Amino acid sequence: MDIKSIRNFSIIAHIDHGKSTLADRMLEVTGTIEKRKMKNQVLDSMDLERERGITIKMQPVRMEYECDEHKYILNLIDTPGHIDFSYEVSRALKAVEGSLLLVDATQGVQAQTLTTLQLARDTGLVIIPVISKIDSPLARIDEVKMEVALLLNIDPDSIICVSGKTGQGVSELLNEIVKRIPAPKENEINTSSGRALVFDFKYDNHRGVIVYVRVIDGMFKKGESLLFAVSSEKFISLEVGTFSPEETARDSISTGEIGYIVTGIKKPGIASVGDTITYTKKPMEALPGYMKPYPVVWASIYPESQDDFPNLKLALGRLRLSDSSFSYEEETSGTLGRGFRCGFLGMLHLEIITERLNREFDLKLIVTMPSITYKVLLRSGPSGQAGKEEIIYSPHLFPDDGNIAKVFEPWVNVKIIAPAIYMSQLMPFLYDHEAEVEMTEDFGDNRSSIDLTMPLRELMRNFFDDIKSITSGYASISYEISEYKEADVVRLDIIVADEPMIAFTRVVSRRRVEEEARSQVEKLQKIIPRQQFAFKIQGKALGRIIASESVSSFRKDVLMHGSKVVGGGDVSRKKKLLEKQKKGKKRMQSQAKINISHDVFLKMMKNGND
Repeated sequence: MDIKSIRNFSIIAHIDHGKSTLADRMLEVTGTIEKRKMKNQVLDSMDLERERGITIKMQPVRMEYECDEHKYILNLIDTPGHIDFSYEVSRALKAVEGSLLLVDATQGVQAQTLTTLQLARDTGLVIIPVISKIDSPLARIDEVKMEVALLLNIDPDSIICVSGKTGQGVSELLNEIVKRIPAPKENEINTSSGRALVFDFKYDNHRGVIVYVRVIDGMFKKGESLLFAVSSEKFISLEVGTFSPEETARDSISTGEIGYIVTGIKKPGIASVGDTITYTKKPMEALPGYMKPYPVVWASIYPESQDDFPNLKLALGRLRLSDSSFSYEEETSGTLGRGFRCGFLGMLHLEIITERLNREFDLKLIVTMPSITYKVLLRSGPSGQAGKEEIIYSPHLFPDDGNIAKVFEPWVNVKIIAPAIYMSQLMPFLYDHEAEVEMTEDFGDNRSSIDLTMPLRELMRNFFDDIKSITSGYASISYEISEYKEADVVRLDIIVADEPMIAFTRVVSRRRVEEEARSQVEKLQKIIPRQQFAFKIQGKALGRIIASESVSSFRKDVLMHGSKVVGGGDVSRKKKLLEKQKKGKKRMQSQAKINISHDVFLKMMKNGND
């Protein structure tokens, strides 16, 4: 196929703006999939994607389309829209020359659309604006057209209107893709070598890691000795091919094409998004822009039954083969047994991994409260000056307040777009989450845009759910990790019967530590089972107990024997029995260790008091 007949593009869209539905109609119009085999969300292959209506894994597809009596190859990469996967999206955008900016006619431009649009602009892509869902009775086509025209500084008539549901406008859109998006550039290099950008990969039990690539230079065939430029791992290509949308083996894939290479590698951590594949004999330099995504959210994962620990270890290894941005290491808790400390790109990433562990490997898990990475400067010497710096990943390893000179935590830049009528309710909420509002401006259509910075720690404190609740679901939010700033935080320990519970330890804002301690202690008191003896639940921070609740023991009446009251003799006999019971309970209290059931941990991890 002539390189001038290739068009590579992606779709930029906010969650639920009709990206997957539009992709379905494109596959139908181009005849890539027969109508009898057609189903909704063809490119969303995971059940989790279909249920939530979001794209989690990228999915490329190759379509053949005829325009002006000339055949073209259209390569679409369907990318995830969530901010947790922004690095993967940025690499996918490097693999294409153009992008469709898809905006819902009923909702208008949203915060996450702006974030991904900026990524596309920075990459230098040709942007084709498209308005979707024009068949909806709630569609505001003219208003949304003006919104997009102002955003891109273009003529409103150049915006294409489509309906993914009915197929209206899809053929016109395909024609515009051919006309507006340029063909890949043909690089003049030594054809005996080549480079391919890895923009995604997956794991197959039989064939190992399969990398999804855009060929930048040269040609790749089956049976060649290849090399990962960054990880320096060598392998023999077992198969090359393209996506239709299922994997279709071909003789070769060459400059400008998007396809896959079967590596046969079955070791985790070798393949990673952004790496470059080149020839072993004549290696070329890695393509620029490679970055290893680092976890920003940490949580511990334990099996409900310790018998499942080997299965959990195996499952995490399998997931790591298909997701190099996820990391884990073994740890042991005296309360929960053996488990793993895991790093994630964000809260959605954490949710997806734990849900996949449950569904794909049938594992029942306990997930501790998510935390972030802190940089702590410890006090040095009697003067108390800042000395050694430590990186703290786990709340229970956070030093005592008296040993800390300074603490630094990651902040995020946040953009919120919401109807103007909710601004008066949003401002106090943002202040409560330690946000610093930088700019508020009118966004058109009775909506306002807020730019702010805030600690990542506060973003994880039920921020998204609370904003959706305040704005009746009309707000959209996007964020990006910013710099580290000094933090005023302390460690909060929850102690049960004089034993600290590591799984409940948290790092909280100093100004909210008493409120958090009371809340956690009261919640635990309500759900923890009573024992044969009385015990206390305490919240400890700043070197003192700041919240405490008692849990009473089961009462057993030792003066009852069967259904009769112990009788005979004088009152001293009854006193002896009661004294014996008192001593027994005291001995039990000093020796006993409370076993907290997994149900208690699960209820404590949930937000709110349900």
